[in-house]
Amino acid sequence: MATTDKAIITCALTGVLTNPKQHPVPVTPEEMAAEAKRAFDAGASIVHVHFRSQEPGWGHMPSWDPEVAASIVDAIRERCPGIIINMSTGVIGPDISAPSACMRRVKPEIAACNAGTLNYLKARSAGTWAWPPMVFDNPVDKIQAFLDVMAETGAMPEFECFDLGIIRSVGLYVDVGMAKDPHYNFVMGVASGMPADPELLSYLPKQTKPGSSWEVTAIGRSEVWDLHQRAAELGGALRSGLEDTFYLPSGERATSNGELITALAACAERAGRGVASPDEARAALELGSP
Repeated sequence: MATTDKAIITCALTGVLTNPKQHPVPVTPEEMAAEAKRAFDAGASIVHVHFRSQEPGWGHMPSWDPEVAASIVDAIRERCPGIIINMSTGVIGPDISAPSACMRRVKPEIAACNAGTLNYLKARSAGTWAWPPMVFDNPVDKIQAFLDVMAETGAMPEFECFDLGIIRSVGLYVDVGMAKDPHYNFVMGVASGMPADPELLSYLPKQTKPGSSWEVTAIGRSEVWDLHQRAAELGGALRSGLEDTFYLPSGERATSNGELITALAACAERAGRGVASPDEARAALELGSP
């Protein structure tokens, strides 16, 4: 892939299940577009989008209705000309027809490709599970099916890596011809995955295919900002947003995605890097025209 000294910034707007009655996450196309604009103005060239149900009272639930997806993406693209759309695709089980239909409808420039299986767990301080233990299943045949649809629709796969073994697996996908020039997303901070540890991050790029681009998704509270700073110093792409954290570096709660992206751009500045425009990000990632 091409390279840029400037930091490519992604804003993860809303997440999959965060309740808008409890947190300031967008749900409607208008809200998504407004939050995307705040992030765009603060320096984000990419928005990572989860589609939400538009039924009254059900905004905390995901939607795979292609028309809902189109209404959200169209609103974002109209409000933020040139912005790059990165679409979530994660589903449990082998049936990928719903996210595939959305990909075919909205033609995202980037699509998340969960690159391996994880026991998705979290424990409460009381010694109970935060949710029933679940397996986020991403076997090779399911990954290949997603990659086929991404190739069909012109979306660049963003390989979501929750642990070191998954990072190494992406290299094997390249070796057997499933993928080429992979872009890695190191997801750090999931309780049963890699910790949000800046020391660990220093090791992870060494496990990618030579010349590959990478970024960090840092999940947690205000402690994740040390990890963001290290990612900026090591030359990675950067990501934050209300999907990943509700907290600014000061420990105060963020009221919008724009505040989080402003703080992320400051990490790049402290590392001596500028912030990539959508055109610069598109060129660096070798994406097609918008």
